[in-house]
Amino acid sequence: MFEDMKAINKIKVSFHLLQILIASLFFQAASSSVKVEPKIVSRISFGSCANQSAPQPIWNAIVDFDPQLFIWLGDNIYGDIRRPFRVFGKQRTIGPWKNVPRFVPASKEEMQFRYQLAKSNPGYSRLRKKTQVIGTWDDHDYGLNDAGKEFTGKNTTQQLMLDFLDEPKNSPRRKQAGVYASYMFGPKRKQVKVIMLDTRYHRDPLSSDGSILGNSQWEWLAKELNGPKSEFTIIGSSIQVISNISATTGPLFYLESWGQFPKERKRLFELITRSKRNGVFFISGDVHFGEITRYDCGTGYPLYDITSSGITQSVEKAIPRPLAFLVRVVAWLTPTTMRVTGPQCRFKSCTYGQSNFGAIEIDWDANPVTMKIQIRDVNGIPVHGVNISVSDLQNQGVSHPTAEAGKYLRHCSLETSLPWLDRHCLIILFACSLAGKTSLNLLPIFHFCALLLVIIAVYASILLSSKLVRKCKFD
Repeated sequence: MFEDMKAINKIKVSFHLLQILIASLFFQAASSSVKVEPKIVSRISFGSCANQSAPQPIWNAIVDFDPQLFIWLGDNIYGDIRRPFRVFGKQRTIGPWKNVPRFVPASKEEMQFRYQLAKSNPGYSRLRKKTQVIGTWDDHDYGLNDAGKEFTGKNTTQQLMLDFLDEPKNSPRRKQAGVYASYMFGPKRKQVKVIMLDTRYHRDPLSSDGSILGNSQWEWLAKELNGPKSEFTIIGSSIQVISNISATTGPLFYLESWGQFPKERKRLFELITRSKRNGVFFISGDVHFGEITRYDCGTGYPLYDITSSGITQSVEKAIPRPLAFLVRVVAWLTPTTMRVTGPQCRFKSCTYGQSNFGAIEIDWDANPVTMKIQIRDVNGIPVHGVNISVSDLQNQGVSHPTAEAGKYLRHCSLETSLPWLDRHCLIILFACSLAGKTSLNLLPIFHFCALLLVIIAVYASILLSSKLVRKCKFD
């Protein structure tokens, strides 16, 4: 009988344990079914071109803006080594007798030190404590100025860049060829998708009109654009997408952009159109000034590109301060078909050549939902901006406008389609200034012929030198 009682007790204990196990499983199932609602993202800031060795007071204004997300757009550090300009001497970095490259890669240890210097900046550290930080790279943090897929150190620098962004060690981003990535923020009907492109790892040579993204990244981008919809989709590109200012500043100087790869840019616009994705706009960096551009003939709605560059690097810092107005005059005189202008600009050119950052504010309670995008100065004061509603970025089924042959249509005609004189007016003005004259109609005919010869000679000489120096970026 004692044995029977012992067996009964064992059964009771086992039954009790089974009840506890079932209850705990039920509790776990109930707990896992409770979803935490994603936080609404209404404030986003972005920037680029931050020399880790330079003062960075602009972080105070960025922190005061109180963004929920900060996006790096490249040149997050300056990791390569820049040699000084030298036309003569043992090491000549520019000119017809150039014998060494202007930029050379730094060692892995040197890049790690520069990243640590950037990461420990007090202002940036304050931002990281309260804001999620994501990003991509450009040439100087990729490892070498203007470099593309030919750069042999890219796998090493990829890991260093991801360390800087605190990317988890098991992230798929650490194993793929390139740093492209996508993120979805916010609850349903209040979602913002961010797509970060890699315009370096797979990019063909600048003069090739080849590929920027490479096949694997194009396939990935198609899946992202055709995936779950969102109210807004931000595509981050380290180089400008809409503007092709090189078409009107060459051969004086060239700036990297998607416009130098017209087949790739056309493919990008067509991919957005086929995806039927609304709410798409671009953010970019690289050029050391801020501007907003718009293209109405790429998809069924206007495509905006908000360029913020840079955190420390800017074109007006590249010259003596009393001559800064010359940069603004050149920017104003440079022909452009895509730049957004208006009374909201601080300067007449509607470009901003001093330290700046981008700021996005979304009013989810408005009907329709509205978005304010601004370029702000070192004190957080807007220097340019646009207000866009979600309805402005929707395909209404109306075919986009087209420019008639020989006619100019703002925000539609590409810079490359401008008449020759319009495109080259900057170089003509430059030649005229060298000749000490600015008005052709006041000159006798023989003076006109002489000036024309000067223009042709200067143009030819600059065109020849541009073959030796493909791009002169304001560093």
